Amino acid sequence: MNLLRKGIRKLSLGVSVVGMFFLIPMMLMTSVDVVGRALWARPLPGVVELSSYMLAIFILLGVAFTQQAKGHVRVSMLLDRLPERARLVVNVVTTLFSLFIMALLAWQGWVVGMEEKAVSDMLRIPQMPFKLLVAVAGSLLCLELLVDLFEALKALQRRS
Repeated sequence: MNLLRKGIRKLSLGVSVVGMFFLIPMMLMTSVDVVGRALWARPLPGVVELSSYMLAIFILLGVAFTQQAKGHVRVSMLLDRLPERARLVVNVVTTLFSLFIMALLAWQGWVVGMEEKAVSDMLRIPQMPFKLLVAVAGSLLCLELLVDLFEALKALQRRS
């Protein structure tokens, strides 16, 4: 189990690093577009379209690593007042619920992505890979949630 956990963690980190490489070109394109628009009233064609695709890549490829780093928003105001065992039970229940939702998202991302035939308006970029990226991101997040679920169940078992 520990080897599988380490493999999932390395995969999430690697995928998020790939996503990070889209951030710099996106920032440079946007900067050139803003300067071109401000100084010469000539924006770069297609920058808004490319930026939206790059932003989707950046966000989707970083979702699983954000879960791994426990960087998602949590409201712990109420949980901090519960006993430890109750906190662990709530953690298991919310992780199961999140796993269910992400499994649905991954499944539907695959279904919608495989049916997608559309291309973007200006640059004619196929939208299929970006919709399939939702399935990839959802699947990776499911793996991270499974790791969290097993850790929470193990902690709950030790507490009993």
